[in-house]
Amino acid sequence: MLSVEEALDQILSRIRPLGTELVELTAALGRVLAEPVVSRRELPPWPNSSMDGYAIRADDTRAGGAELVVVGRIIAGSMPARALRSGEAMRIFTGAPLPDGADAVVPQEDVTGDDARVTIPERVEAGAFVRRAGEDVRAGDVVVEAGQTISAAEVGLLAALGDARVRVYRRPRVAVLSTGNELAELGTEPEPGQIPNTNTYALMAQAVEAGALPVSLGVAPDRLEAIVERIRWAASADMLVSSAGVSVGELDLVREALVRCGAELHLWKVAMRPGKPITFGSLADRPVFGLPGNPVSAMVTFELFVRPALRKMAGWSAVDRPRIWARVLEPIRNPGGRRGYLRVTLARDGREYGARLTGDQGSGILRSMVRADGLAVVAPDTIVPVGERVEVILLRALEPRAPGR
Repeated sequence: MLSVEEALDQILSRIRPLGTELVELTAALGRVLAEPVVSRRELPPWPNSSMDGYAIRADDTRAGGAELVVVGRIIAGSMPARALRSGEAMRIFTGAPLPDGADAVVPQEDVTGDDARVTIPERVEAGAFVRRAGEDVRAGDVVVEAGQTISAAEVGLLAALGDARVRVYRRPRVAVLSTGNELAELGTEPEPGQIPNTNTYALMAQAVEAGALPVSLGVAPDRLEAIVERIRWAASADMLVSSAGVSVGELDLVREALVRCGAELHLWKVAMRPGKPITFGSLADRPVFGLPGNPVSAMVTFELFVRPALRKMAGWSAVDRPRIWARVLEPIRNPGGRRGYLRVTLARDGREYGARLTGDQGSGILRSMVRADGLAVVAPDTIVPVGERVEVILLRALEPRAPGR
């Protein structure tokens, strides 16, 4: 069996970023920029005031105080009526452009006077409370690099620069297929011997979290022809992800169906728990994954293998989840000869995080995923004692929580 690292290396070596597309800036949040954005403007476009106060010439002030004549008023959204001359001041508001001749602003609370004259009690340095033209961005600056994820800050900056559309990597379209005679579809009551179809919906949700666009192929019964037909439905998708039917049982038909459709299979077994049986291959240059059928195994293998592949397809340079080291609060056991990816909760414990298992680690216990903040990576045949540290793959942003909660 391959190690997780060997399997992931094989997978990512066969994944390439998808093409690009122009999208409206309002739809670009969370997407990966495909080309650098070069500014066509300066920000700010002209010197402006950072305070409500008075625009002045710094040379008109002195240590003992100075009295200046108020000759105008400038509000944000308007331009000064004329330049400022020596001995003069103009009332100015935050964000308003400085008049020519002015090189400083005095806050209104630091002066005395009226609408006609103001007294400035001490010397003012040139540049005081002035936002310089181009201090944020200059024309020709690369303001967002290719490969950068567009967050709210990038959206704001690009809007300020007038970029209504940006070029981003295309989001992968993922066809999700579940197989099994025993599966009852959502919205129906399971008949005797049936269980609810959970994998389709959990895997589609994981695809969305990874930045992809999922489409359901529904449930295929355990018949080779039916599975082949559903796989062919995925021809327009960028990736196929199926669950169940990849082990060695009589009704485990997914690998045979993939081969019949023309797929080249690259790997099968990975030395991990949960989730040893996993298939990865290529079908008409599209990646195809066959994940285990047990719900937790399907979700964990998606996290470790499918999610990085999807992120690489969508242009991300960082494809892995963040990892931390956490102190074990209760013994963590991983029996058997495969590395464990065990569900743990995390809580702040002094200067570091403490980790404890979510409970029973059975591969069908979905609540272990609901409760999990991360996956503890535990070597085979190991008991990690209280106080030792364990590596944890983070599944969600951490919130401060007291130990034991």
